[in-house]
Amino acid sequence: MEIKVSGRKTTVTDALRAHVDEKIGEALKVFDIEPMTADVVLRYEKNPSNPNPAIVEVTVRARGSVIRVAEHGADMYAAIDLAAEKVTRQLRKFKTRVVDNRQQGLSAAEVAPVEPVADLADLLLPEDEDDQLVRVKEVELTPMTDEEALVQTDLIGHDFYVFENSVTGLVNVVYHRKNGGYGIIKPKIEVEGE
Repeated sequence: MEIKVSGRKTTVTDALRAHVDEKIGEALKVFDIEPMTADVVLRYEKNPSNPNPAIVEVTVRARGSVIRVAEHGADMYAAIDLAAEKVTRQLRKFKTRVVDNRQQGLSAAEVAPVEPVADLADLLLPEDEDDQLVRVKEVELTPMTDEEALVQTDLIGHDFYVFENSVTGLVNVVYHRKNGGYGIIKPKIEVEGE
Protein backbone atom coordinates (compact mmCIF):
# COMPACT_ATOMS: atom_id res chain seq x y z
CA MET A 1 0.00 0.00 0.00
CA GLU A 2 1.48 3.31 -1.11
CA ILE A 3 0.93 6.58 0.79
CA LYS A 4 2.24 9.69 -0.97
CA VAL A 5 2.51 12.76 1.28
CA SER A 6 2.94 16.28 -0.08
CA GLY A 7 2.60 19.81 1.25
CA ARG A 8 1.19 22.93 -0.36
CA LYS A 9 3.04 26.01 0.77
CA THR A 10 4.23 24.09 3.83
CA THR A 11 7.14 21.80 4.60
CA VAL A 12 6.37 18.17 5.33
CA THR A 13 8.65 17.25 8.23
CA ASP A 14 9.73 13.72 9.04
CA ALA A 15 7.52 13.81 12.15
CA LEU A 16 4.45 14.79 10.09
CA ARG A 17 5.23 12.12 7.49
CA ALA A 18 5.57 9.49 10.25
CA HIS A 19 2.25 10.61 11.80
CA VAL A 20 0.50 10.36 8.40
CA ASP A 21 2.00 6.91 7.78
CA GLU A 22 0.86 5.73 11.21
CA LYS A 23 -2.69 7.18 11.25
CA ILE A 24 -3.68 6.97 7.59
CA GLY A 25 -1.90 3.60 7.27
CA GLU A 26 -4.02 2.24 10.15
CA ALA A 27 -7.15 3.60 8.48
CA LEU A 28 -6.28 1.92 5.18
CA LYS A 29 -5.89 -1.46 6.89
CA VAL A 30 -9.70 -1.54 7.23
CA PHE A 31 -9.80 -2.40 3.55
CA ASP A 32 -6.45 -3.95 2.68
CA ILE A 33 -6.59 -4.78 -1.03
CA GLU A 34 -4.24 -4.32 -3.92
CA PRO A 35 -3.91 -2.05 -5.77
CA MET A 36 -4.70 0.76 -3.33
CA THR A 37 -2.92 4.10 -3.18
CA ALA A 38 -3.41 7.17 -1.00
CA ASP A 39 -2.40 10.75 -1.75
CA VAL A 40 -2.26 13.02 1.31
CA VAL A 41 -1.95 16.79 0.90
CA LEU A 42 -1.13 18.94 3.93
CA ARG A 43 -1.76 22.69 3.80
CA TYR A 44 -2.56 25.70 5.95
CA GLU A 45 -5.28 28.25 5.30
CA LYS A 46 -3.93 31.77 5.76
CA ASN A 47 -7.11 33.34 7.17
CA PRO A 48 -6.20 34.60 10.68
CA SER A 49 -9.82 34.45 11.88
CA ASN A 50 -10.09 30.72 11.11
CA PRO A 51 -9.70 28.67 14.32
CA ASN A 52 -8.84 25.53 12.28
CA PRO A 53 -6.25 26.56 9.68
CA ALA A 54 -4.65 23.13 9.17
CA ILE A 55 -6.19 21.17 6.28
CA VAL A 56 -5.56 17.53 5.36
CA GLU A 57 -6.90 16.19 2.06
CA VAL A 58 -6.78 12.42 1.51
CA THR A 59 -7.55 10.77 -1.83
CA VAL A 60 -7.68 6.95 -1.81
CA ARG A 61 -7.87 4.95 -5.03
CA ALA A 62 -9.06 1.36 -4.63
CA ARG A 63 -10.43 -1.01 -7.27
CA GLY A 64 -11.14 1.79 -9.71
CA SER A 65 -13.02 3.87 -7.12
CA VAL A 66 -11.99 7.16 -5.55
CA ILE A 67 -12.63 8.07 -1.92
CA ARG A 68 -11.93 11.69 -0.92
CA VAL A 69 -11.74 13.20 2.55
CA ALA A 70 -10.86 16.73 3.66
CA GLU A 71 -10.60 17.69 7.34
CA HIS A 72 -9.68 20.89 9.20
CA GLY A 73 -7.94 21.07 12.57
CA ALA A 74 -6.33 23.49 15.01
CA ASP A 75 -2.95 21.97 14.14
CA MET A 76 -1.77 19.54 11.50
CA TYR A 77 -1.63 16.55 13.86
CA ALA A 78 -5.27 17.06 14.93
CA ALA A 79 -6.36 17.39 11.28
CA ILE A 80 -4.50 14.17 10.37
CA ASP A 81 -6.27 12.32 13.22
CA LEU A 82 -9.69 13.60 12.08
CA ALA A 83 -8.97 12.69 8.46
CA ALA A 84 -7.86 9.17 9.47
CA GLU A 85 -11.14 8.61 11.33
CA LYS A 86 -13.16 9.80 8.36
CA VAL A 87 -11.15 7.64 5.92
CA THR A 88 -11.86 4.61 8.12
CA ARG A 89 -15.61 5.33 8.02
CA GLN A 90 -15.62 5.92 4.26
CA LEU A 91 -13.67 2.72 3.55
CA ARG A 92 -16.03 0.67 5.75
CA LYS A 93 -18.96 2.19 3.88
CA PHE A 94 -17.28 1.39 0.56
CA LYS A 95 -16.56 -2.18 1.65
CA THR A 96 -20.12 -2.89 2.78
CA ARG A 97 -21.88 -1.15 -0.10
CA VAL A 98 -19.71 -2.24 -3.00
CA VAL A 99 -17.54 -5.24 -2.27
CA ASP A 100 -19.86 -7.20 0.01
CA ASN A 101 -22.84 -6.59 -2.30
CA ARG A 102 -20.86 -7.86 -5.29
CA GLN A 103 -19.82 -10.99 -3.41
CA GLN A 104 -23.42 -11.69 -2.39
CA GLY A 105 -24.58 -11.15 -5.98
CA LEU A 106 -27.29 -8.64 -5.06
CA SER A 107 -29.19 -7.01 -7.91
CA ALA A 108 -29.35 -3.28 -8.47
CA ALA A 109 -31.73 -1.31 -6.26
CA GLU A 110 -34.99 -0.14 -7.74
CA VAL A 111 -34.69 3.27 -9.30
CA ALA A 112 -37.36 5.96 -8.98
CA PRO A 113 -39.37 6.71 -12.12
CA VAL A 114 -37.64 8.94 -14.64
CA GLU A 115 -39.00 12.48 -14.80
CA PRO A 116 -38.85 13.83 -18.36
CA VAL A 117 -37.00 17.11 -18.81
CA ALA A 118 -37.92 19.17 -21.85
CA ASP A 119 -34.77 21.27 -21.76
CA LEU A 120 -31.57 20.78 -19.77
CA ALA A 121 -31.49 24.54 -19.21
CA ASP A 122 -34.50 24.08 -16.89
CA LEU A 123 -32.21 22.24 -14.45
CA LEU A 124 -29.71 25.10 -14.26
CA LEU A 125 -29.89 28.06 -11.92
CA PRO A 126 -30.27 31.51 -13.51
CA GLU A 127 -26.91 33.02 -14.42
CA ASP A 128 -25.62 36.17 -12.80
CA GLU A 129 -23.65 38.65 -14.88
CA ASP A 130 -20.61 37.84 -12.73
CA ASP A 131 -20.73 34.07 -13.43
CA GLN A 132 -17.55 32.86 -15.03
CA LEU A 133 -16.09 29.54 -15.98
CA VAL A 134 -13.43 29.08 -13.31
CA ARG A 135 -12.42 25.45 -13.76
CA VAL A 136 -12.50 22.77 -16.43
CA LYS A 137 -12.23 19.18 -15.30
CA GLU A 138 -11.91 16.20 -17.59
CA VAL A 139 -13.36 12.92 -16.35
CA GLU A 140 -12.62 9.40 -17.42
CA LEU A 141 -15.95 7.74 -18.09
CA THR A 142 -16.09 4.30 -16.54
CA PRO A 143 -18.87 1.87 -17.49
CA MET A 144 -21.00 1.19 -14.40
CA THR A 145 -24.56 0.62 -13.25
CA ASP A 146 -26.80 3.30 -11.75
CA GLU A 147 -26.24 1.81 -8.28
CA GLU A 148 -22.45 1.91 -8.64
CA ALA A 149 -22.69 5.57 -9.72
CA LEU A 150 -24.76 6.38 -6.60
CA VAL A 151 -22.04 4.80 -4.45
CA GLN A 152 -19.34 6.82 -6.22
CA THR A 153 -21.36 10.03 -5.66
CA ASP A 154 -21.43 9.33 -1.92
CA LEU A 155 -17.77 8.31 -1.75
CA ILE A 156 -16.38 11.42 -3.40
CA GLY A 157 -18.84 13.72 -1.62
CA HIS A 158 -20.18 15.50 -4.71
CA ASP A 159 -23.78 16.40 -5.54
CA PHE A 160 -23.53 14.68 -8.92
CA TYR A 161 -21.53 12.07 -10.81
CA VAL A 162 -21.01 11.62 -14.57
CA PHE A 163 -20.62 8.04 -15.81
CA GLU A 164 -21.06 5.72 -18.77
CA ASN A 165 -24.08 3.48 -18.34
CA SER A 166 -22.80 -0.10 -18.65
CA VAL A 167 -26.11 -1.28 -20.13
CA THR A 168 -26.67 1.39 -22.79
CA GLY A 169 -23.13 2.71 -23.27
CA LEU A 170 -24.44 6.29 -23.03
CA VAL A 171 -23.31 9.10 -20.74
CA ASN A 172 -25.58 9.56 -17.68
CA VAL A 173 -25.50 11.91 -14.69
CA VAL A 174 -26.71 10.88 -11.23
CA TYR A 175 -27.46 13.72 -8.79
CA HIS A 176 -28.79 14.42 -5.27
CA ARG A 177 -32.23 16.04 -5.33
CA LYS A 178 -32.90 18.99 -3.03
CA ASN A 179 -35.99 17.32 -1.58
CA GLY A 180 -34.13 14.07 -0.92
CA GLY A 181 -33.35 11.03 -2.98
CA TYR A 182 -31.50 10.85 -6.24
CA GLY A 183 -32.19 11.61 -9.87
CA ILE A 184 -30.61 10.37 -13.08
CA ILE A 185 -30.27 12.38 -16.27
CA LYS A 186 -30.26 10.14 -19.35
CA PRO A 187 -30.15 11.18 -23.00
CA LYS A 188 -33.33 10.61 -25.00
CA ILE A 189 -32.48 8.50 -28.05
CA GLU A 190 -34.60 8.91 -31.15
CA VAL A 191 -35.19 5.64 -32.95
CA GLU A 192 -35.19 5.79 -36.76
CA GLY A 193 -38.58 5.20 -38.35
CA GLU A 194 -40.65 6.52 -35.42
